[in-house]
Amino acid sequence: MDSLAVAIMVPSIVFMVFVAPAWVWLHYRSKRKAQGALSETERADLEALMYKAEAMLERIDTLESILDSQTPEWRKHDR
Repeated sequence: MDSLAVAIMVPSIVFMVFVAPAWVWLHYRSKRKAQGALSETERADLEALMYKAEAMLERIDTLESILDSQTPEWRKHDR
């Protein structure tokens, strides 16, 4: 019975000390990497938002140039 206990305990201890921590660490590392990446729909939404933001910046620039030409002192009214 003593040799059977040693035959079970030694591999169990080796597993718990070396294999299990490495397994858990690799598992959560891969999970963290998977969560950090954007899905295809999120990437498409982000690109659509970037396009809209660029369009808004162009509109703001256009409006500011119109205001600069029509009312040169409009910037002095900023709060």
